[in-house]
Amino acid sequence: QVQLVESGGGLVQAGGSLRLSCAASARTLSTFATMGWFRQAPGKEREFVASIRWSGGNTYYIDSVKGRFTISRDNARNTVYLQMNSLKPEDTAVYYCAAAPNTTWDYWGQGTQVTVSS
Repeated sequence: QVQLVESGGGLVQAGGSLRLSCAASARTLSTFATMGWFRQAPGKEREFVASIRWSGGNTYYIDSVKGRFTISRDNARNTVYLQMNSLKPEDTAVYYCAAAPNTTWDYWGQGTQVTVSS
C-alpha cells in the first residue's frame, strides 16, 4: 500500500509562514505523474491548491495562493513540500497531500491542520 504522510502544520499569526511536507512509503514519488496539495476548511468542500509534475517540475496554483505558496519536490528525500508565506485567516484548513499515477488523484494523506489567526 502507498502511504502519504503530511507534516509541518500548526498555528500561525496572519502574515506568517509555514512549510508543509509530504513523505511517501512503499513507492517512489517519481513514479507518479503529478503530486498535489488540497485543503478543506471547516464547513467547506475540499479544494485543489497546487500541483507539480514530477518529471520537469511544471507547477500550477489556484489564483488565491499565487505569489504566496510554492510547491516543490526533493527526489533524494522522496518528499514534496508546500511553502506557504503571507498566510491569511482564509488559508485555515486541513491540508492534504495527493498523488496521481496518471490522470486521477488515487492516493491521499490523512492531512495536517493549518490555523491562521487574525
